[in-house]
Amino acid sequence: MASRSVNKVILLGHLGKDAETKFTPSGQARTTFPLATNRRWKDQQSGEWKEETEWHNILLWRSENLANYLLKGKQVYLEGRLQTRNYEDKDGKKVYFTEVVCDDLILLGSRGEQPDMGQPVSTPRSTASRPQASAAPAPPADDLNQAVNDDDIPF
Repeated sequence: MASRSVNKVILLGHLGKDAETKFTPSGQARTTFPLATNRRWKDQQSGEWKEETEWHNILLWRSENLANYLLKGKQVYLEGRLQTRNYEDKDGKKVYFTEVVCDDLILLGSRGEQPDMGQPVSTPRSTASRPQASAAPAPPADDLNQAVNDDDIPF
């Protein structure tokens, strides 16, 4: 059992700025954005509610078409893994940088904000492991209050 390990991150938060997509020399899309998560608690001594925001650096591979949807303030759910890299800055000092490499991403919010809410938006690596359901188009607003009968159900 000592040989097992887990590197799994699950986050639900808001984008701190619009996602930025760049391409590697080999042509692979590399999308990055900061994600804010909040923690709220009641201080035991003062009785006041306190809040703390944690910022996470997110890296998403092969998803160049997502940059149009990953906008500042949007809420997302993501799963991925932690990765720490290092480099030398201009003064020769070693700098460490930790980020979340995202495997699965779900755009959240109301229907009026963005298309296909709640549908997984995944990198090719994770879509191979499970089938993706295609999203049905949203019904027009005037059709939402109509009754459904047996003829409307496709099975």
